[in-house]
Amino acid sequence: MKLLDFPRIGEQCFEQRLANGMLVRVVPKRGFARKYAFVAVDFGAIDTTFVRNGVRVRMPDGIAHYLEHKMFDLPEGSADGMFAALGASPNAFTSYAMTAYHFSCAEHFADNLRLLLRMVTTPYFTPESVEKERGIITQEIRMYEDNAEQRAAEDLFAALYREHPVRTSIAGTEESIGEISAQSLYDCFRAFYQPSNMVLCVTGDVDAQEVFDIAEEMTPKTASDLPERDYGAPETMEPAEARTMRRMEISMPTFALGFKCEPVGKGMESMRREIIGDLAAEILVGESSPLYQRLYESGLIDGGFSVGYESIKDACLISASGDSDDPEAVLSAILEEAARIAREGFEPDLFRRLKKSALGRRTRDLDSFESICYRICAYQFDGVDYFTFPEAYASVAPEDVRAFLTNTIRPERAVLSVVQPKK
Repeated sequence: MKLLDFPRIGEQCFEQRLANGMLVRVVPKRGFARKYAFVAVDFGAIDTTFVRNGVRVRMPDGIAHYLEHKMFDLPEGSADGMFAALGASPNAFTSYAMTAYHFSCAEHFADNLRLLLRMVTTPYFTPESVEKERGIITQEIRMYEDNAEQRAAEDLFAALYREHPVRTSIAGTEESIGEISAQSLYDCFRAFYQPSNMVLCVTGDVDAQEVFDIAEEMTPKTASDLPERDYGAPETMEPAEARTMRRMEISMPTFALGFKCEPVGKGMESMRREIIGDLAAEILVGESSPLYQRLYESGLIDGGFSVGYESIKDACLISASGDSDDPEAVLSAILEEAARIAREGFEPDLFRRLKKSALGRRTRDLDSFESICYRICAYQFDGVDYFTFPEAYASVAPEDVRAFLTNTIRPERAVLSVVQPKK
């Protein structure tokens, strides 16, 4: 066990990599009654195609999300009820790049941690339980399909990318989940739910050595080789489609627009790119920007408008979304403002203010147990220690942001996805 010290943010953490390859981190928070544990698996919705033991495998879309649901089944019953009996609140989620399982509790922490680790390392799928879950997930898919914002975002990804699996829904479709069986769930579990492909992060007033001992006790002693993932042929910066439109039962148009960015590697450079991308989005059309004020005052956007940078394993983009009676005008205004910034630059005070504000938000987020654990795991999978974010911010200069905007916010990289009201 080693102690890592991060004086710039006033944090410490204990770290140990187990013999089976699992990374365990404990962030002590003395004096808190609540304790929080988070297990992340480097396996998400985009990991449907891979090579294992020399064989290329293609799994149905939505299988990572389906597997997340079924991991709560244990031979003696549902883990949900067992957590409840121990006074814990469990949950889980699947993103494009990660599956995570977590709980919070005030008592019986050691027992709850043993249960969490046993759950994520014990596959138990019967044909009957898999079939029963199909109906539950079908209802979830239909709920997503009735959400205009969700449909606009998914249509945006499908239009931006030709090959990358981010173009498919996290939950899959009714047709794709119909192909999922107990055997395919076991196959995905064996491929990806290896200790060396997981991170356990714990925060609260806990004994770090006890956490490490429980992790060693409850996880397999060895791990198999991980499969080689396949995200398709490298993408050009030209989108598959420039425009998408569908109609739904809504009162006013909802839109999502995006600009493709070059993918970035792992390590500190991935964190720097995220910071550059987020600052670029804020300077271009964030709430503090002149363009945002003009669009808002003219009624082209409302308070629900948002903008930001996203990176999902070789799929990177700047995106914005909201409601508008004229989404094309919003896109045109963003392109015009980006061209102006490329020519004239932006106010140095705006850059300093936004950078300081973003760093302050990240630092305040260290008060959130959920945020700490999620970010530690997500950044670890990208090959960087999350607690080094102050150094990453310090390395970003105005010219980095201006160059990124100039290169990225261009008409030939743009997609506009609109959901219109039914006539």
